[in-house]
Amino acid sequence: MKSIENKTSSRIYANHRGWAFSKIDFLDIGNDADIRKALSELASKGTIRRVLRGLYDYPRISKLLGTEMGPDIDQVARALARKSGWRIQPSENTALNLLGLSTQVPAQSIYLSDGPSKTYEIGKQQLTFKKRSLKESVFKHKESELVVQALKALGQERIDDALISQLADKWSPSMWKKILRDTKTAPAWVSNLILQITKRTEA
Repeated sequence: MKSIENKTSSRIYANHRGWAFSKIDFLDIGNDADIRKALSELASKGTIRRVLRGLYDYPRISKLLGTEMGPDIDQVARALARKSGWRIQPSENTALNLLGLSTQVPAQSIYLSDGPSKTYEIGKQQLTFKKRSLKESVFKHKESELVVQALKALGQERIDDALISQLADKWSPSMWKKILRDTKTAPAWVSNLILQITKRTEA
């Protein structure tokens, strides 16, 4: 059992603070009962935190205050999706917030999902899944989903050089090349903007 707990904690540490997860993310390490026991032990020690029933996170620590921060809503959403076998993508406004392109602090984060419509209370925030047909759920990278949804939320007429530079700084040139390859099915104007951003990172 100690070996299972060690392997479980090693995977948690490898994914860094902020990662959210459930037992399904460890079933290659041990059986259902052993993983549940290992997670329960790590939670009782304060290594991880129970966010919802059957779902945990490795808490982020505020550099300023040295205290635990609230759960990363995007990580929680993706952990729930893995746990339940859903495909999800952030709504346009949620993508704006996740990329720091909106100054509004959302009380609700909304994700489109091919699973059932559900709402969860995560601390002082609501996490809502809305059942939709996900036309653009073919992206391999979550960064691609974020960029496409955020650009669609802004609209072509609101994209300027300053925003292109701001987005270019979000990720490395290699990540932008992956996003560019990943988003060829996006609307043409979105693909063209992603090409511009990618070129900006190489300048």
